[in-house]
Amino acid sequence: MRFLTAALGFALPFAAAKVSYDGYKAFRIDDQLDYAGVQKALSDISFKSLSVENTRKGIEIAVAPESIKAFEALGLKTHVVHEDLGADIALEGQFKPYRASIKAFGANSSGELPDISYFNSYHELADHHQFLDDISAYLPDNSETFVAGKSVEGRDIKGIHLYGKEGAGKKPAIIWHGNVHAREWITGVTVEYLLYKIAEGYKKTGDESTATTLDNYDFYIIPVVNPDGFVYTTAEDRMWRKNRQVRQGKTCVGTDMNRNWPNQWDIPGGSSPEACSETYRGEAAGDTPEIAALTNHTLKVADAAGIKWYVDWHSYSQLILTPYGYDCNTDPANLDRQLELAGGLAKAIKSVHGVEFVYGPTCKTIYQAAGGSMDWVYDIAEAELAWGIELRPGSDDSNGFVLPPDQIVPSGEEQWAGAKWVFANF
Repeated sequence: MRFLTAALGFALPFAAAKVSYDGYKAFRIDDQLDYAGVQKALSDISFKSLSVENTRKGIEIAVAPESIKAFEALGLKTHVVHEDLGADIALEGQFKPYRASIKAFGANSSGELPDISYFNSYHELADHHQFLDDISAYLPDNSETFVAGKSVEGRDIKGIHLYGKEGAGKKPAIIWHGNVHAREWITGVTVEYLLYKIAEGYKKTGDESTATTLDNYDFYIIPVVNPDGFVYTTAEDRMWRKNRQVRQGKTCVGTDMNRNWPNQWDIPGGSSPEACSETYRGEAAGDTPEIAALTNHTLKVADAAGIKWYVDWHSYSQLILTPYGYDCNTDPANLDRQLELAGGLAKAIKSVHGVEFVYGPTCKTIYQAAGGSMDWVYDIAEAELAWGIELRPGSDDSNGFVLPPDQIVPSGEEQWAGAKWVFANF
C-alpha cells in the first residue's frame, strides 16, 4: 500500500512536524467481509487507517486529498465520516483556558466546585490533572489524588480516590479508566463529568442516592491512563492511538495498551505481533510501564476490599461490552447478571437523549481482542463486573473519534443517568 508515513500515525521517534489532516476525507468502508479484497483495492491510495484490523464495524480510513477521486472511483460501499478531517480537528482543538472558568481563582484556593463550563471544551493534560486536584480540594474529607505510576516518558498516571463517611479503602471499589487510546478524547472528559456529578451530589446538592453510593463504594478514577499518547495527540498527531514506547530494533513507535494486559495476551487473532499495527501487543505480556502501573494499582485496590465494577471507557460505536474479548466461545460465570445490568444501563442512557447503546460480550459484539483490560480485571483482579463502554458517536454516524466539544455534556449526562441506574441496581 502507498501510505504517507507521517499520516499513518506510526511516526518515527525523531519526527518533528505536526501531522496535518487538512483536506483528508474520512470514509467507513462497509465491504468488510472481503477484507483482503478491500486492502488490495487500496494498494494505490494514500490514506491513514482509523480502525483496527479485525473490526466488524467496517474499515475506516482518512484519504489524502490527492487520492480522493481515485478512491471514490473504486466503487466501494462507503459512508462519509468526515468531509474534511482537518477542519473538524481544528474546531475540536480550540481549547479554552481552565483557570478562567474556576470561581475565585480555583477550587484549591476557594473550596468551590469547578465551574461546569470546564465541559465546554477539551483540555490539555495539565488541565485534567488540575481538575482532579480541584475536585479533591472541594471534597477534602472524602478524597485524595494519587499517582498509579509513570508513563514511558515519565508523566504521572494520575487519578482520584473518592470515599464515604467511613474513610478510605474500606468499601468495595468502582474503578473507571479513560483515554487508554490516545485519540479518544471524549472518554477522559466524560469520566470527569461523572466525577463532577458525584462530588456535586455528595456535598452540594444533597443528592441522597449519590451520597449513599459514595458511602457504600470507594471510587478510583483515572481519566487519562495514557498520558504520553494523549499529549502526542494534542501536539503532534490528533489520530494517534497507542502509547509512545520506543523499542529496540523497531521502526514503529507505540504499543496498544489495551492488548498488553497480562492475561490471555497472545491469543491468535486477538492482537498483532507487528510493531506497526494499531493493535500491537508488545513483546511480552504487561511490558508497557503504563500497564505495569495499572495492574499493580488495581490489584492493591482489589486486595483491600474487592472490585464491584470496573469500566474502561472508549470511543466510539455506542456499545456496552462485557467479558470476554479474547475468545468468542468462552463466557464469564456471571454473564447473565452482567448482561442484565448492561441492558438496564443501555435503557437508562437512552432515556436521556434517545441515544441507542448495544450491549453484549466483546468478542461476539465487536471483535476479538486479547490482552484487554476487562478480561484481566475480571479474571485476575476478580471484579464482579468488568466492562468496556464505547461512547458517542454511533458506528453509522459522522465525526468518529473527532467529536465536537458540544457533545461533551450530552455524553456526560446520558452516562451519568446510566451510572446512577447501575448504582441503584447492583
